[in-house]
Amino acid sequence: MTPDSYCQEKAGGSGSSFYYSFLFLPTEGRRAITALYAFCREVDDIVDECSEPELARVKLSWWRQEIDNTFLGKPEHPVGKALVPAIKQYRLNKDYFHEIINGMEMDLYKNRYASFSELGLYCHRAASVVGLLAASIFGYRDKETLEYARKLGIAFQLINIIRDVGEDARRNRIYLPVEDLKQFNVPETDILHSKESENFVALMQFQSKRAMQYYDEALSHLTQRDRPQQLPGLIMAAIYFSVLSEIEKDGFHVLKQKITLTPLRKLWITLRTLWQEKRLHKLHAA
Repeated sequence: MTPDSYCQEKAGGSGSSFYYSFLFLPTEGRRAITALYAFCREVDDIVDECSEPELARVKLSWWRQEIDNTFLGKPEHPVGKALVPAIKQYRLNKDYFHEIINGMEMDLYKNRYASFSELGLYCHRAASVVGLLAASIFGYRDKETLEYARKLGIAFQLINIIRDVGEDARRNRIYLPVEDLKQFNVPETDILHSKESENFVALMQFQSKRAMQYYDEALSHLTQRDRPQQLPGLIMAAIYFSVLSEIEKDGFHVLKQKITLTPLRKLWITLRTLWQEKRLHKLHAA
């Protein structure tokens, strides 16, 4: 198995959201972003699947060394080998890869967040730096696009938190800030025991609005001349916010179920977004 095929398998098949958002990238860009996503999956799986925290720390430490070796052109892992050409071609930031590992390591020692500002560090490490690396692969000319990528990453992570509340609680993880639980009078035990209430729904509506606010702020930083290059992120956003819309329509029953979209629905959203963006580009070019 080649490094590229390994990354493709690790990143997921044709049913994954990332598959559709990267579908229209040039070959080199598609290989690079797939390698990046495979790396994220590798380190994330260590934390989720390793029952011994100390062993997980050892494995994450190995990946820190592997990233350093990869940037020196001496990787051992298939993902590292697939990343080498991407690093050279797109001048990817080594510190961002280490930040992703740091974000995954936070799950080993932290399962509650007192405030949203405290959660912000996790969102930055787990999502924003991924967005910044992706923006470099997609291409940009305006520095404002980096702020777009940073805020879009936070929006995505907030949607992940909403979608996975029940699943995370079963791992004894609550990413909803404690200050928000108190504000809406939702006891932690309600989350852990999958107990729905009107207060819980109000809490989730608040989280949903926060995610939407970050998305709106992200778009305000995306200039028209960079918008065509950042199409994969816009497709991903359309898929993510369609998931959020379905969660809202379902009444935020996220404690006992995880709402996802079918591959056909994701493909339809991808094609619709592609058509909308092409139409928008023509209007601005006219």
